Amino acid sequence: MRGHIRKRVTWEYVVELGDWPAQRCMTCSRRFWVERRKKPRCPKCGGELNDTVERRQRCQAGFRTRKEAEDALAEAITAEYKGTSVSPEKMTVSEYLEQEWLPAIASTIRATTLASYTTHVKRHINPYLGKFLLTKLTGARINGLYAVLSEEGKVCGSGGLAPNSVRRVHATLHRAFRDAVRWGYLSRNPVDSADPPKTGSDQRGEMKTWSAKDLRKFLESTKDSRLYPLWHTMAMTGLRRGEALALRWEDVDLKTGRISVRRSHVPIGTKVIVTQPKTRRGTRLVSIDPGTVTVLKKRRQQQMEERLAWEGAWNDTGLVFTREDGSMIHPERATKNFASAVKKAGVPGITLHGLRHTNATLALAAGVHAKIISERLGHATVSLTLDVYSHAVPALSEEAASTIAALVI
Repeated sequence: MRGHIRKRVTWEYVVELGDWPAQRCMTCSRRFWVERRKKPRCPKCGGELNDTVERRQRCQAGFRTRKEAEDALAEAITAEYKGTSVSPEKMTVSEYLEQEWLPAIASTIRATTLASYTTHVKRHINPYLGKFLLTKLTGARINGLYAVLSEEGKVCGSGGLAPNSVRRVHATLHRAFRDAVRWGYLSRNPVDSADPPKTGSDQRGEMKTWSAKDLRKFLESTKDSRLYPLWHTMAMTGLRRGEALALRWEDVDLKTGRISVRRSHVPIGTKVIVTQPKTRRGTRLVSIDPGTVTVLKKRRQQQMEERLAWEGAWNDTGLVFTREDGSMIHPERATKNFASAVKKAGVPGITLHGLRHTNATLALAAGVHAKIISERLGHATVSLTLDVYSHAVPALSEEAASTIAALVI
């Protein structure tokens, strides 16, 4: 059973009840749902009734806010659910998560969040917890899940998940069972008594970045690659992979040397969806250096030549970085191509996101103010920038020690 929220005159919810037995009048076409027993004739005109099965919805309007409508939707689904064949006492974790929870929240969250929840449920949670009864789930069993994920959670079977990854699964579980409590399936949230792995500076994964020398070597090595403009732009601006691949020519002002970041390409399986930045600061203007302006001008010329070569088969997406036929580059393809390019260049291995990290750490080491770096990266706060990157630049700590000593001694 699922439902969704919509805004018309007021906020309202719609509960999808699925296919439902009905009777439709052959004379006036009125429809009557079959609740207990069928009607012998049409109550309105006395016409003959024909048996049918039709899609049924239940709607309720008049809510002032989206939150009020969402809460009412949850209650309505719970009320409808109590009349179905499977009671909460007999429902398994797998049945609740896949048949009830995910469909119920699908229209209330971002597509990327839904994809993340779905991956956690199918890949990590259900294989271990799915068979247990919903009402019998305990904190101890959930801790067992965390232990398994920490030891052998990777899909490729090459080891366990990092503590932060396990905590993201924990967050999904907590949200799912918090909703179960709100909807009346459970009296308490069993995840509250579980203990996810702790994270902190001592457990932070090593951030792999390049030195200026490594970055220069990589860019020189890939100068003849079709994707060199993408690598160069990401390295010089700190754009995320999805932000760079979503850039359109209308977002690039080569005269003033500015890029407008407005959207991102996010992969969900084989598909790619276009999303808006999560925070207000995610939408931003990023200044680019003269060298990057030159690279983008050459890229535009290259694209014009490709357009002429493909003629009518050209895909006019308006994107800056495309395949030869103008179609979008799948983010995962870009990641794989980058890994191959890194290997050929003979530089230390980093991920494509490592270009963003490299941009930030080089800027910090060069003395660029953290606020400027934060604005260029689109971080929600300056403290986030400092928390993520300051520890990755040992020279900053050494400089601080020397400065304090100079003041005292």
